[in-house]
Amino acid sequence: MALSNRRRFEGVNYWPGFVDALSTMLLVIIFLLSVFMLAQFFLSREVTGKDTALAKLNQQIEELTSLLALERSQKGEDQTKIASLTATLEASQSERQRLLDAAAQGGAGAEAEKDKATEAANVIDAQRQISAKALAEVDILNQQISALRKQLAAIQEALEASESSGREAQAKIADLGQRLNLALAQKVQELARYRSDFFGRLRQILGARPDIRVVGDRFVFESSVLFESAKADISSAGKQSLDSLAAAVLDLEREIPPDIPWILRVDGHTDSKAISGGQFKSNWELSAARAIAVVQYLISKGIEPTRLAAAGFGEFQPIDPGTDDDALAHNRRIELKLTER
Repeated sequence: MALSNRRRFEGVNYWPGFVDALSTMLLVIIFLLSVFMLAQFFLSREVTGKDTALAKLNQQIEELTSLLALERSQKGEDQTKIASLTATLEASQSERQRLLDAAAQGGAGAEAEKDKATEAANVIDAQRQISAKALAEVDILNQQISALRKQLAAIQEALEASESSGREAQAKIADLGQRLNLALAQKVQELARYRSDFFGRLRQILGARPDIRVVGDRFVFESSVLFESAKADISSAGKQSLDSLAAAVLDLEREIPPDIPWILRVDGHTDSKAISGGQFKSNWELSAARAIAVVQYLISKGIEPTRLAAAGFGEFQPIDPGTDDDALAHNRRIELKLTER
């Protein structure tokens, strides 16, 4: 018996398993890269939105700065006007005082001087009104300048808040990517462990048969185990094999945690011989029909449909490149693969 076990061990071909393991690793890496690219896309869109808002704020700052410069220029002109009016007012007051002094002294020109004094007084009143108006305008300008300064301060605070929000968003995206990668790696490892246990059970249940074997992460039935030639109806012997398979899958459903999104994929394959006549027009249809038949039978045994998937590949994914009868028999197969959804 030890010699028999040793011969079976020596006859196992591990190379396809290594190839499939590398393929799985490559798919995981591609998925992680896709997640990273997606995160970069959202980050880029977020940064683009921030840049647009920042550009608008900068434009508003430029407009407010121009308006502030204009107001300052107007304020300078008004202050110059006020200074001029003040000087004129002082000169008019001096002239008025002189005229009043001359009128007090009497004489023939006193009445004329008095008229001039009255006229000067009117001019002074007019100048005072103009000066008061100018002062009011200066006060309004000061209020506008104060409001503009408050707006500039608010815009500056908004810019600082926007930059802080952008940095926080980048940090959150980076942290999310790390946690997603870690969770994905853990789920892949868990699924790989359950896959190994599942295939180990199938090997024990179905026994050492040359027409049922494990190739990497797939369990392979030669089509002759389940179907007659060119047909998609499961044979009686095939139903017995699928009953054992269904029992193992039901046990697996109870053991795998619900947060692991797994499915059992059933792939149908044919040889390269063209179909002539019969129910099916091509190897595509035959392979798909056989995969669907296996899925439907497993569902009838109580397996959840959400845990099953069927696919047909025709003759386009052979595992044996030969053209003899043995090679063609190997290529006519049903593959079961426990994988993530």
